[in-house]
Amino acid sequence: MTSFQNRAPQDDNDNKSSLCIPFILERLSQHRKHTDRPFVIGLNGLQGVGKTTLVTALRTTLQSPPRNLVTLSFSLDDLYLPHDRLNTIAVAHPSNPLLQHRGQPGTHDVKLGRELFSQLLNRERDIKVPTYDKSAHHGRGDRVPVEKWEVVNKHGESTVDVVLFEAWCVGFRSLSDQEVVSKWLDACGTLQKQEDVGALADDKVDRSKGRLGRQKLESVKTINENLKEYDTLTDQFDTFIHLDADDTINVYDWRLEAEAKIRASRGDQYGMTDEEVIDFVNGYYPSYELYTDRLRKGVFEEKAGSQLRIIVDKQRHSKSHEVI
Repeated sequence: MTSFQNRAPQDDNDNKSSLCIPFILERLSQHRKHTDRPFVIGLNGLQGVGKTTLVTALRTTLQSPPRNLVTLSFSLDDLYLPHDRLNTIAVAHPSNPLLQHRGQPGTHDVKLGRELFSQLLNRERDIKVPTYDKSAHHGRGDRVPVEKWEVVNKHGESTVDVVLFEAWCVGFRSLSDQEVVSKWLDACGTLQKQEDVGALADDKVDRSKGRLGRQKLESVKTINENLKEYDTLTDQFDTFIHLDADDTINVYDWRLEAEAKIRASRGDQYGMTDEEVIDFVNGYYPSYELYTDRLRKGVFEEKAGSQLRIIVDKQRHSKSHEVI
């Protein structure tokens, strides 16, 4: 693995796309020397870190002159199972809190994702791209009816050149059983130290020490086993962008801000309350503890130089970056 790191500019706009676009275009140039299939970019970032804003900027830039690349962006979130199937999973795993709502590996329709990537990479026509409404069912979410899905590669139009695929756990790869047990035991040890000093009375301190140690090992192993199937999606990536945080705990405040905006714009019947947000993020956090370290080392076993990592602070300003 080779890498370099520079200080990134910090200003009011904090334009992360200015870091990403040269990197993408260089990788795209190399890609086109070997194949004419669409170029696939995976993008990972904590909830609320600014993935959607960055993807929108990248898509606009890539589609605009002089590049004029037909660019499709969608999220792993769009592949969540329908609401009723998520409920079925929750009922089937009553003792696993990680599967009581959408989010963790095992709550996505990976088969649908594989089919979609196959269609895109083969430049098939009239491809329907799924969409998920996170505000449905008071923030629990549901899949949008198929007749409302976006259609790409229509007859008479140019086919997709670039695919931007993003989500909070895009690029996560499963660990060995030994690695899972080791991380879980370490987390349990940290939790025990908290209890010894009485720190659990302070919810902020509690959250800052993580959630992995609060889970049963069986629950964690189930998530890790589910994640193995997601490699079939990750293996489609030609390059990868990791929008990382200098402190993972920021995800709580970022998610609270995002949900408050949904309630303010659409009404209190949409989105989650602050208490529900905390519970919701708690369900995601163990995977951050399990898989972020490996993500930072690189999602590709080969293809050195194909991953860009941008580190941001709590204000989402770029602090530094590296190519892995």
